[in-house]
Amino acid sequence: MKRVLFAASECVPFVKTGGLADVCGALPKEFDKEEWDVRVVLPNYSCISEAYRNNFKYVTHFYLGVGPLIQDKYVGVLQYELDGIIYYFIDNQEYFDSFLPYGNVRYDIEKFCFFDKAVLSMLPLVDFHPDIIHCHDWQTGLIPVYLKNEFQGDMFFWGMKSIMTIHNLKFQGVWDIKTLQGLSGLDMSFFTPDKLEFQEDANMLKGGLVYADYLTTVSETYADEIQSSYYGEGLDGLLGARHFDMQGIVNGIDYDVYNPKTDTSLFVNYDKHDFRTKKWKNKVKLQEDLGLTVDKKKYMIGLISRLTDQKGLDLVRYVIERVIDDYTQLVVIGTGDADYENMFRHFAWKYGDKISANICYSDELAHKLYASADAFLMPSRFEPCGLTQLISYRYGTVPIVRETGGLKDTVKPFNEYENTGEGFSFTNYNGEEMLNTINYSKYVFFEKKRQWNQMVERGMEMDFSWKKSTEKYMGLYSYLIGEK
Repeated sequence: MKRVLFAASECVPFVKTGGLADVCGALPKEFDKEEWDVRVVLPNYSCISEAYRNNFKYVTHFYLGVGPLIQDKYVGVLQYELDGIIYYFIDNQEYFDSFLPYGNVRYDIEKFCFFDKAVLSMLPLVDFHPDIIHCHDWQTGLIPVYLKNEFQGDMFFWGMKSIMTIHNLKFQGVWDIKTLQGLSGLDMSFFTPDKLEFQEDANMLKGGLVYADYLTTVSETYADEIQSSYYGEGLDGLLGARHFDMQGIVNGIDYDVYNPKTDTSLFVNYDKHDFRTKKWKNKVKLQEDLGLTVDKKKYMIGLISRLTDQKGLDLVRYVIERVIDDYTQLVVIGTGDADYENMFRHFAWKYGDKISANICYSDELAHKLYASADAFLMPSRFEPCGLTQLISYRYGTVPIVRETGGLKDTVKPFNEYENTGEGFSFTNYNGEEMLNTINYSKYVFFEKKRQWNQMVERGMEMDFSWKKSTEKYMGLYSYLIGEK
């Protein structure tokens, strides 16, 4: 039996702010339980639903000192089983009694220093000896550091390997060296440029990237991009040096959750065989609900996103009044920077029958939009993986993306002469280039309907379920454990 522990700051269905939670929720379930024992550990946040928390079972508790600034803290260990997976929850009210999993950066760094040491400290007490600890993002960056150093004095930890996965390199857990040294308990020899020191501060993610046995990220192109100065966020030199110990594995999506044939959120269910006669019925019903002009022939573009600079919304602002015309509608769902929220509210006010701005996050409305839209716009400045384009395919909605990260890996641009490809893409981060691509997609939609429908069908036939990604992770785990 091969044993793996996922260590993460969030995990579906308990707590979610982004794609990291989807990975940690979906991936462990895909492994063959005859051969693999995959478990997950995360903080016991008070914002986890009572429906789950009331059923957590107490396992043990102990007291832990991390560094001079974190001494003699209570660590409770709780356990819960769901879908055959054992989840551990690290309990400490001082750190994890919160409405949201993250808040103040300085305080987040303190609580995850505590969490990282608590994860390793609990393992002998719960009698689980993982072959591999799979660490996700900066919040778990100190686990590989502690594992390779302080915990090597205990035979229990000998031979244990670690993997560090970068979900978004922009977030690294950076603070001043003196504070991080006091929180982590690591001596000053660790805070050098070849270890945790970063631009005269200290960096938790960098610690994980230096000490983990292997690195992964969430698409092949992103793995290449982050070795360049433009995308590398100051760590491109280190990532380049670890080039041979790193690979990109694209995330999957849950094909049961995102299934237009069975999705209860939709007005009308359909699949790849009957989308030509049924998909439009979702569009006209959504148009009605959102106060847009009701007409099945309109070209509806969807955009579901965090409203931030990363997502390319400055390009949208630049071209929006040239995208919208008598034949085109735009439906936006998301929250984020007030500047972008207000921009979309303004245009929805100005073009009420053509633009709908839903400044919120509603899972049900998102599912309705995936099924109703003809195309989905993702003009990201950078995109480690991206899930929206994968979900779009599933619902027969054509993605329009910028060629970066996972978007480049998963969207093959349409070629009308060969009748190949499943979406549209543009290369440069440029508003005019994006506008040209959107206009070309309109031309295909209105003038080459047969080819458009064939493109939709190809997209619906693609397999971005977790099965493929799981096979790659299995291969990687087996390699690190020493099985060829």
